[in-house]
Amino acid sequence: MPTVHTMKYATKRNNLFLRVAMGHFATSNCHSNYYIDVVAQKARLSEARAVAEELASYYYTDTVVDTVLCLDGTEVIGACLADSLAKADVINMNAHKSIYVVTPETTSGSQLLFRDNIVPMIAGKHVLVLAVSVASGKTVQAALDAIQYYGGKVSGVAAIFSTAKECGGFPVRSVFDPNDLEDYQNYPAHECPMCKAGQKLDALVNSHGFSKL
Repeated sequence: MPTVHTMKYATKRNNLFLRVAMGHFATSNCHSNYYIDVVAQKARLSEARAVAEELASYYYTDTVVDTVLCLDGTEVIGACLADSLAKADVINMNAHKSIYVVTPETTSGSQLLFRDNIVPMIAGKHVLVLAVSVASGKTVQAALDAIQYYGGKVSGVAAIFSTAKECGGFPVRSVFDPNDLEDYQNYPAHECPMCKAGQKLDALVNSHGFSKL
């Protein structure tokens, strides 16, 4: 198997980096020539806080947020995001509010479920969806469907990395996008040119990380 070449890109924040590996990677929905490693952003408090502050800037002044719905293990970022949005500030629409941070369950049919004691944190609330990445948009779309099914109102979609500008009719705001990686490519599995050229997969990836093949 080819050696996976890893890189780290600096950003305007000293404690926030874009970490990537080049190769041939497969998720459950698509293939890509980059693996975007966001484990540190999800697990390291300083980086989670930096991501949250970047994302909060999109919603700080003109978006009501009652609940942050965390997908893909983004609970640490979600807590930091809620804290940032709730800071007392004259221009902050969410100042002094108690913002919920919740995670859905996933059924065997890939639908999202909220238990009865969680539903009041969704129903009638303005819910901001937080994801690791948005590419095919299937996971985020399931979250949007669930919010609307349980009577919530979608405030927006936020992600660490996104190749999509919108999902389900809502704009996607992200810290990083393909402009940070000039040659980033993402394909449906059956249209992947690397597969057609006979290039073997380097790893299977999901929100937890990657596993070499």
